[in-house]
Amino acid sequence: MSSMNGLTTVNIELTSKCNKSCWMCGRRKLERDHPKLARDFGNMPLKLVRKITSQIPSGILIQFHNNGEPLMYPNLGTALAYFNQNIRCLNTNGKLLLEKADEIIGNLDTLTVSVIPNDPEGDEQYDIVKSFVKRKKSRRPYMVYRLLGGVERSDRWEELEGTVARRILHDPMGSRNYEKTVTIPEHGICLDLLSHLAIDRWGNVAHCVRFDPEGEGRLGNIKSKSLASIWKSVKRREIIERHIQGRRDEVPLCSGCDYWGIPRG
Repeated sequence: MSSMNGLTTVNIELTSKCNKSCWMCGRRKLERDHPKLARDFGNMPLKLVRKITSQIPSGILIQFHNNGEPLMYPNLGTALAYFNQNIRCLNTNGKLLLEKADEIIGNLDTLTVSVIPNDPEGDEQYDIVKSFVKRKKSRRPYMVYRLLGGVERSDRWEELEGTVARRILHDPMGSRNYEKTVTIPEHGICLDLLSHLAIDRWGNVAHCVRFDPEGEGRLGNIKSKSLASIWKSVKRREIIERHIQGRRDEVPLCSGCDYWGIPRG
């Protein structure tokens, strides 16, 4: 699909439901402090997942998460199988890894487990992940352990098969107020903006996967517009132009964000 040149990654929110209450999670803070803004949590219809499949360029990275816990999706195995021409990844808290193991093993390329500090379920999480790794043996997915902030007993994650990716924490309500100075690319344009799209469970397409409870980053909906047309849209081009001109502060979602598409540990 030459019309989507530059697109490397698409996040697909299979579900916005979550089975964990993390103290540093923006959606949980939103539920507590701003109940009127809280989202109607639910699942993406499998028919819509299938529709998206036909519009995704083969070979690019598909991340099956956004603001929910992807392992809660009732048709996870089927959804993953739809994208067997892509690099398939998801980020999980790991609570359902053993229950969903048969749908995941051999049906996913990489799996990231998010580990947070001061987690009362931390030991249980580790035991589940360790059992999953033992069960899958040498089969896919390849494991990544994303350690956020100062995780206690972080050395034990180094002992498991896979890669430890350390990340700094930011404000629960958005990518700002990082614990350390962020990295800015030398060309001054957010790398995610140049290569990334995110689709929520309703089919809304955004130029960024950052936490966006009010939909400021939406470019269109895949139910009424093709993904290619959204990628090439005037609205997206205008956002890029703002970044090129150093006027990132004029883009609603970007103005309150300190992230530039380069993760830091």
